[in-house]
Formats: sequence, structure tokens, C-alpha cells
Amino acid sequence: MAHMPFSQDHEFGCEVAEVHSIFEASDTLSRSPRHIALIGNFPPLKCGIATFTSDLYEQLGVFFPEIRVDLHALDERGSGLEYNGIAHRIDRADSESFARCAKRINASAVDAVWLQHEYGIFGGADGDLVCAFVDRLAPPLILTLHTVLSEPSDRQRKILRHLVTRASRIMVMSCEARRLLLSEYGAPGQIVEVIDHGAPDRPFGRQMEFKERLDLGGRKVLMTFGLLGPGKGLEHAVRALPAIVEQHPDVLYRIVGATHPNLVALEGERYRESLEKLAKDLNVAAHIAWDNRFLETGELLDQLEACDIYLTPYPGLQQAVSGTLSYAVALGKAVVSTPYVHARELLADHVGELIEPSSSSAIATAVNALLDDPGAMAAMQRRAYLRGRETIWPRFADASARLVWQAAPRHVPPAELPDKAPEVQAVLAMSDGTGMLQHSIGIVPDRRHGYCLDDNARALMLMNLADTLDPYERSRTSLIYAAFVQSAWNPIQGRFRNFMNFDRSWCEEEGSEDSNGRALWALGHTIRRSQDEGLALWARHLYDEVITAVSNLQSPRAAAFVTLGACEMLAVDREHDRSHEAVSHGGEFLMRLLGGARRPDWAWFEAVLGYDNPRLSQALVEAGRVTGNRQWLEAGLETLEWICHQQTSTRRQFRPIGSESFHREHDYLPFDQQPLEAQASIEAANSAWRATSRPFWREHAIAAWRWFLGENDRNAVLGDLISGRCKDGVTPRGANANCGAESILAFQFSHYAIMDMVTSSNARSGEGGLIEPARERLV
Repeated sequence: MAHMPFSQDHEFGCEVAEVHSIFEASDTLSRSPRHIALIGNFPPLKCGIATFTSDLYEQLGVFFPEIRVDLHALDERGSGLEYNGIAHRIDRADSESFARCAKRINASAVDAVWLQHEYGIFGGADGDLVCAFVDRLAPPLILTLHTVLSEPSDRQRKILRHLVTRASRIMVMSCEARRLLLSEYGAPGQIVEVIDHGAPDRPFGRQMEFKERLDLGGRKVLMTFGLLGPGKGLEHAVRALPAIVEQHPDVLYRIVGATHPNLVALEGERYRESLEKLAKDLNVAAHIAWDNRFLETGELLDQLEACDIYLTPYPGLQQAVSGTLSYAVALGKAVVSTPYVHARELLADHVGELIEPSSSSAIATAVNALLDDPGAMAAMQRRAYLRGRETIWPRFADASARLVWQAAPRHVPPAELPDKAPEVQAVLAMSDGTGMLQHSIGIVPDRRHGYCLDDNARALMLMNLADTLDPYERSRTSLIYAAFVQSAWNPIQGRFRNFMNFDRSWCEEEGSEDSNGRALWALGHTIRRSQDEGLALWARHLYDEVITAVSNLQSPRAAAFVTLGACEMLAVDREHDRSHEAVSHGGEFLMRLLGGARRPDWAWFEAVLGYDNPRLSQALVEAGRVTGNRQWLEAGLETLEWICHQQTSTRRQFRPIGSESFHREHDYLPFDQQPLEAQASIEAANSAWRATSRPFWREHAIAAWRWFLGENDRNAVLGDLISGRCKDGVTPRGANANCGAESILAFQFSHYAIMDMVTSSNARSGEGGLIEPARERLV
């Protein structure tokens, strides 16, 4: 049976029965192996989240051993705690410790990361160090949100909204938490799953047996357990005791649990001592038994079995989950509770008794009513036990495993490289009589953002290669893009414009250096590769007009584009002096950048990694080949291999430098991943392959091509060979569904580069397969 995420009557809510349908036996799992990293507090740290993380780890191990789990424990520096079996300890207050952990996780090739979140367990203001941490994670992120506030501070709201944008799946333990995530934090409904807090599975009705074990025979036992603190509201339960004892003098209230360690650090045992004094003043101290320990689960459950009524008098009504309440219900205890979020949902339909908060009289009335009517109390205990069957460990583990498989599906792209080019109609559909539009909404062109030179220069280059188009259509479309490039040239400024509104008005008099460099590259490409002699002549004329003006650009990518364009020109006219000058300027400029920026662990031209990174190396490779300058060629190959390794995951999948990295020195992030980087990697690898015949370059290019087809960090299929469309990249949540000009063109170009490399490989091997691996040689 399919799981319904929320009811038809409540846009953001969910009915209990609907949530539980996830556990229907007919809904089977594809139990293929997975490897995850689990992050949170962990024993021997004593807190509820540590217990939850431990339970999750243990129950997955029992019921789903095919899910391998690496534990990463959040810890305080100098805590002295000894952790067993963990992969990594994270200093929760140290951003560098989080960075090291993220690097370790990314290198471990896990299928997903499962993060426990509560504001207080991460360092920084409201735990904001978690934001930079999740930004560094490449695997899909699963969140368990232990707190979802209805009235957060601005910073708390910002933190949780950020986490939501990075998550592939989110687990909450109440329908109210789900409703808040959707309505207040912008979470997509399809990624938020309500899973009941897990609980142990024990036989029903063994109070007498366990009372005897604890020497409680003949007593009516009330109980509260968990870490003590003012947020528990135990003073109200203590104040209720005189009225309870008056009617039931054999009552014993057992308060089991140590004071919260954080509270002890701040004020010692002041809260516990205030409760003891209150009990003494009310003359009920003899009716309270204190067990000031953090109990291991087995002993805790034994003590819980000996209780008749479980009390949770919490004054805070926003509490989304209570593990202690889940345990009590699963063991079939009658529960009297204030109506905090978890209690309202778990105790609905008379599973327990809900009372007004901060009211000792309400507690006394509810408890006395149950003790006065043993039949009613037994019926409530039976209802609680039946409700608890839906939360026991097998059900909890089943739902948790589903979350892992949902977050980390496996995609197997086609084994064979396609022998047919993607359909060019996707390019034409984004174009009109002016040129190619920049952006789209889904697959529909978005006219609001108009056009840009970058895309139309690329589109012109693609028309030089698109041999599947009808010659008439190819010529007609090429002229549209060429006219855009011509119109973009501003001879007064000596620069190309870049952005044009939909009404054909220019947004600027001078475009970026990168767009100017790309325009020159497109002209050189057209001179060499256009099938239309007239178009090639036009390109030669404009090239000669602009080459001097744009050959001294100072942007590294602009210099690379100009160098690549000049190399195309020199393939046609070896004596073209201004192209020789442009190549010399570009090669020397890039070599100076490399000498100034590189260091032993950073073999690159800049301190940051931006977009189109491999173009810098490709320009040196092509410049070295054209001029015979071996130093340039070797520097290009060395830096290209370095950037290839930076953009390869432990799984040997292509992982483009994320666009969020563009301002970070000597560091980079995995998202968002863009098609332009895959295209640049493939085409640069093709240049290196032609220079060396080294199989490494072909293998890397194929990995980058497969990135389009689903071999990426989110198993997201971006490119469609049938339509020729390509989505705008890979985000933490999966594919960006928009299909803009840059992405479509990158996919199209990547295919032609791959096919060119395969043709070259087959020609060199003399057959249909790869040439035998050999040491690198310069061809």
C-alpha cells in the first residue's frame, strides 16, 4: 500500500492511520546494500538524542545488516568520553573539525549521510556551525529533526530553512512537525516523512512481576524518567501528590534519571534539591523514590514495567518528540500528560489522558480517576500497548531503512556510449528570430531574461558541428546566431555587449571580459569548422576587426577563450600574425598566473576554483601544440590532471566543482553542479587525448559524460538524447528541472566531443576498442 504523506482534508497535516500505512507488509523493500554515515550525539554521552542515535544504529544493524553504518559522534572538547566503534569524533564547537569530518565522509563513498539535528547539539549561535557542515557534504542528506519550532527566532528559522534546502529526505516524529516544515520552513511535502519514535517490544501486563523484583509489591506506582531539568515540570507532579496520597496512601512516585549534565555544569543539583525540599514541605517525601542515575536501556525498561501510570507534566507544548513517552506507550502504561505536540498525537483516541499544563490539580484529578477505576486504567493500558505495536523496533527499523533507500537510489546509466547525436530541436526550441534565449521555466523558454552573447556564441559554434540538421535549417539558424554576435560588437567601445532584453534593446555598452573572449573563440571556431563558406568569410572579417581589441583581456577565462579561438584560426592560417600574438599573450599570461598561485597542494592558476575551470588548462595544451612550446603543453597537462582529480569522487564518478565555491580560496564545495563544467572537462580531456593518447583522458571524459546520464551524487538524469534537452544541474535535492540554454548547449557539445574522442581512439587502435594503455607520450 502506498504511503499517503498527508490527508486530503488537511493540506499540511496527516492522519495517524495514514502515517502508519508506511509499515504495510505489502509495501516491500528492494534490500540492496547501502553505506551511510550517521551523525549525532552518541553514548556514553547521556542525553535523549544520544540514545536515539544509538537506537537507530542498533536497530538498523539488527533488522537491516545490509546497511553499513559509520558513526560520527558530536562531542565537547576535553569531555574525556571514551567512544567505542565510531569512525570519527567531531568537536561540535570547532568549524575545522566539521570540515575534516565532511572531507572524510566524502572520501568514504557513503551512499547517504543521516544527521540528527537539534539546535543545542551543534556549536555556534543556535548551532549554526551545522550550516557550513552540510554545505560540504556531497552524499544525499537525511535529516532527523528533533525540534521544529512554531515560533523560532530569526536565526533559528534561517538555520532550519538552510538545512531543509540541503536535505534529500527529512524525518520528523509528529504530524505537527511536518505541518510546520511545509508551512513555515518551505520544505517540499514529498521529502518529509513522519516516522514514529521507535520503542522496545515487550510482553504486556507484567507489572506485578517487576514490582516484586523491585520490592514494590502492594504499591501503586507512578513514574517519570529521563534527564531532570526545569523543562520537565516535575514540580507540578510533586504538588499533585498530597491530593493523590490522600485518596491512595499506597502510592509511590518514582522519579528516575540523572540531572541533565549541562544543568549540572551550570548550577549543580539545585533543581533536584528544590524538588526534594518541595516534597518535604508538602509532607510527601516518603511517597517519592529518587533514582539519580542515567540507566542503561535494559534496566530502564525493567523499572518502567513496574509502573502503573506514567507522568509527563512538561510545561512546554512545542516539544515535537519524547522518547520516554514512546517507551511508556509501547510497554502499555497508562499515561497522564500535558498536551505537548508528541503527546497530542501519540495519545489521541483515548490512548492516554491529556491535561492542562502547569496544573497540579489536573494531574491529581486524572491520576485519582484512574486509580479509583482499575478497569478503566487497565483498558487505557491495553489501548496504549496496541498503539505501541506501531512503533516497536521492527517497524521503526523498516521505516528508517526505507528512508535510506529513498534518499540514495541507485541509477545505472546506459553501458554503451550513444552513437547518435542528441536531438538539436531543443536548441531551436529555445531560439527565435533574435537568437537563443538564456533561461527557461522547466522546458519552456523564459522571455523575461532575454538573451546573452555567451549563449549565442556557443549556439553558433554548435551549428558548426550539428551535422544531423537539414542543411537549410542549419544555415538559417547559424545566421541568426551570427547576426546576434555581429550586433553585439560595439566598435566605439572596442568590446562586445553581452545582455540583450527581449525587445532587442541592449542592457549595456560593454559586456564581461569572459563574454568577449568567448565571442572571439566562436569566430575562430566558425572560420575553421563552418560548412558554409559565406559564414566562414563573415567570421574571418569580424575576427580580424576585433582580435587586437580583445587579445589583451585580463580575466583568466577570457584569456583562455581568446587563446582557444586564436588556435582555431591558426589551424586555418598558420601565418596569421595577430593570432600568433594572441596565443603568445595567452600562454605567457596563464603561465604567470600558474607560477604565482600554485603551491604544493594546489597546482592551479588561481586561489579559487570557478566555472569552466578546465578551459585554462586546455588553452595551454592547445597553445603548446600550436607553437611547439613543450613547457606550456606539459603545464596544461599537469594542471588538467590536477583539476580532473579534484572533480572525481571516490566512486570514480565525475563531481564538478560546485557553484557555491566560486569565492572560497583553496577550498571548494560540491554543489550546485553545472553542465558547463562537465562540457569543459570533456573537451579539455579531448585536447589532452589528442596530445598524448593517454587512456586516462578518455576515461575521465566518459565519466563526465556519464554525469549527464545519472552517474552523479544524486543519481539525477540530466540529459535526454531523444529531446536533446538538459536540466540545469545537480543540487543537494537532485536535478534542477529548468532546461536553460547553457545546459542544453553543454550537453550537445559534450556528445560531439565524446564522439570525436571515440573516433580518434578507434582510428589509433585500428579497431573498435580502446588502444592498449601505454606511458604518456606527446603526439
